[in-house]
Amino acid sequence: MDQHLPAPRAVTVVQLPDGTYTYADAARLPAPQQQVPQQIVQHIHQAPPDRTVQRVALGSGVGAGAVAAGVYFGPLLIGALTAIAANLAFLAFIALVLGWSVVTVVRAVTPGGTNAGPKPRGRR
Repeated sequence: MDQHLPAPRAVTVVQLPDGTYTYADAARLPAPQQQVPQQIVQHIHQAPPDRTVQRVALGSGVGAGAVAAGVYFGPLLIGALTAIAANLAFLAFIALVLGWSVVTVVRAVTPGGTNAGPKPRGRR
């Protein structure tokens, strides 16, 4: 019964250069290369400038979710506030035009308004 099964192979776990792990056949592994020791960054100011914010956020226990939320919701919040400000500016303009038109109509209709013609002169 065991004659139809292939011979077992020795499979080992290997860490790839990008840091991920995979299973590999020990007979087909390439020659081991010399590992370069990783540099340990002990201070924030020694970190590359493009990773400093992420290191501060993740190092303070905030977590990757908060960093992703800041990246996503930051521009979204700016866009929403800009839209609200534009709507308020438009409503203020409409209120100004309506107020001006009401004042103009009231002055035109009122007998003592500016468009009522010459004022009668009293006795001198």
